[in-house]
Amino acid sequence: MAKPVLMTVDDDAEVLRAVERDLRRRYAERYRVMRADSGAAALHALGGLQKRNDSVALLLVDQRMPEMNGVEFLGQAMAIYPDAKRVLLTAYADTDAAIRAINDAKIQHFLMKPWDPPEEHLYPALDDLLEDWWASFRPPFEGARVLGDRWSPHTYAVRDFLARNQIPYRWLDVETADKDAEVRRLWEVVRTETSTLPMVVFPDGSSLADPSTAQLAEKLGLRVKAETAFYDLVIVGGGPAGLAAAVYGASEGLKTVMIEREAPGGQAGMSSRIENYLGFPSGLSGADLARRAVAQARRFGVEILTPQEATAVRVEGPSRTVKLADGNEIGCKALLIATGVSYRKLDLPGAERLQGSGVYYGSAMTEAMSCKGEDVYIIGGANSAGQAAMYFSKYARRVVMLVRGDSLSFSMSQYLIDQIKHTPNIQVETRAQVAEVHGDGRLEAISIRCGDSGQIDKVPAASLFVFIGAAPLTDWLAGVVERDDRGFILTGADLVRDAKRPKGWPLDRDPYMPETSVPGIFAVGDVRHGSVKRVASGVGEGSIAVQFIHQYLSAV
Repeated sequence: MAKPVLMTVDDDAEVLRAVERDLRRRYAERYRVMRADSGAAALHALGGLQKRNDSVALLLVDQRMPEMNGVEFLGQAMAIYPDAKRVLLTAYADTDAAIRAINDAKIQHFLMKPWDPPEEHLYPALDDLLEDWWASFRPPFEGARVLGDRWSPHTYAVRDFLARNQIPYRWLDVETADKDAEVRRLWEVVRTETSTLPMVVFPDGSSLADPSTAQLAEKLGLRVKAETAFYDLVIVGGGPAGLAAAVYGASEGLKTVMIEREAPGGQAGMSSRIENYLGFPSGLSGADLARRAVAQARRFGVEILTPQEATAVRVEGPSRTVKLADGNEIGCKALLIATGVSYRKLDLPGAERLQGSGVYYGSAMTEAMSCKGEDVYIIGGANSAGQAAMYFSKYARRVVMLVRGDSLSFSMSQYLIDQIKHTPNIQVETRAQVAEVHGDGRLEAISIRCGDSGQIDKVPAASLFVFIGAAPLTDWLAGVVERDDRGFILTGADLVRDAKRPKGWPLDRDPYMPETSVPGIFAVGDVRHGSVKRVASGVGEGSIAVQFIHQYLSAV
């Protein structure tokens, strides 16, 4: 934590230096002493401290200053740092004014000039005030702060990016400015620069208005460019399968880079609780799993590029070249595709318009606290939907699961079904579908169709979370590797039909189990045709694939 600030303000340079000298002599070890030669300069400095979320413990201000006297300054400073102790420095002739200021500016003390010796006339009074300040002081949050509107898709995108990349941040909703003093004070400071939201304020006091993920990544020091142009192994996709392959590949000596378009962890990283993963009897969150895996991969020297996206691949002899969204290219000996799947978008009136403004895809855990006391609706009946329902049940008044099928047993693990059954504020509606979403600027209601009667009921709703379908992200591979009719990548035995290897296959062997129709390009995890859509399965496939990659490289 940064040292709390003691600020002294005086237009007389000689007096200002003397006060600063005496403050440093006594308090420099525990506090940062700052000075300003006018009230305006001091207010500007306080605004900068507020943006950095620094603490101010004491304001020691001279009364007689041109343009803005001490009482006027303290009145304005109180709006920025209301908890700072306020001390007025006065001459004998200003004693009456100082006494009146105790009521008008709510100053806690006034000191007479001269204050020599400070051991008798300065330090005892300040010691008492600072002791009182520490008694009620709560250390400020030291990460980034996001100031914005809950219903803004851009605000949601920023918060989701920070959360999924495990960047500590604090969310400040401008709609609560009338009730939350911290929000109000920060908003008053930053809107002197811009009224564009969301605003991300960083610990160093700098800020970005309505930033793109690329701007955030650059500011936060995330790596988006590769160190070299050629690697042994390039992994596209940073979910459990990709992370496992990265760990095993790098630990076995392969120079490895992983490309992830959003955040390491993939969809699994958004899971609030995974309770059937081997070795974690109490369960763990997807974010914890991703954090551990990323730390492990980096320990072995894996480069992780995020946010970065692969847009094309080119095969040239023994080399495979991946083109990135920023126009750069990375070459490799072996390429592993682990891009997973994305949730299918709702093809309903109003759904696209309200995405990020009440309609969310996946478990947007960043919204949990905002849903406190509200009804939350979840579409889907697989494990991801069940995990989200359990998580939101801790905050929401009621969680309603809308399941198209007859029951949860077809697609959900029994342990989750049992938990949901014993959670009183989770309601499961089977044979139910959303027919339409409604709202002007934010989700306000949804229309639900009953599969048995066909009746449509419109109900109020502020949050709708969607967990349906599984669309593979493989369009960028069209014409390069063989895919099934849904876009999933064919590998291994699925490529051999009637004892014939895939068209154009140049080697005198069948494709390895995780290998695609192009030698040296492999696919694992949810993106692979016929894969088991479970975290442990993805980790297993990513780990096993490295052994086949070694076999391939040994023969190149």
